[in-house]
Amino acid sequence: MKQIHRSNNGFTLIELLVTVAIVGVMASVVLPMMELVVQRGKEQELRTALREIRVALDAYHAAVLEGRILHSPTVSGYPPNLGILVEGVEDARSPSAKSRIYFIRRIPRDPFSLDREVSAEKQWGLRSYASSAETPDAGEDIYDVYSHSAGVGINGIAYRDW
Repeated sequence: MKQIHRSNNGFTLIELLVTVAIVGVMASVVLPMMELVVQRGKEQELRTALREIRVALDAYHAAVLEGRILHSPTVSGYPPNLGILVEGVEDARSPSAKSRIYFIRRIPRDPFSLDREVSAEKQWGLRSYASSAETPDAGEDIYDVYSHSAGVGINGIAYRDW
């Protein structure tokens, strides 16, 4: 009687199916986690952008209160547009008429804005000093900014309300 020797140089169909199933389970666990990581990254960008703009708005208002920016007593003392924060304004206290005060290097983009063709300044919702926080409206000045995104953050708060 002759013995037949089988070669064990390959994978069986069952081994391949088990491997594919394990990889599939791992992918189904990792994919939602990756989406969460991306969302957290965008939310951090939004927090940073809002903070940058709000600090610049407050610095502009402080400069008005210090008398470094000339303004009418009938206005709030906040900037009329976001662009002025980048362009700068003349320093009323400087002996040189060419001295300017700058508040921010550039207007950050809204990370949740879908239209990348729109300028960063136009991506933000604007709230004037005269409008309420519940129903923000643009006006003669800019007191605050908000995201136009209809999304809700991981914390359960709408991005518009951040």
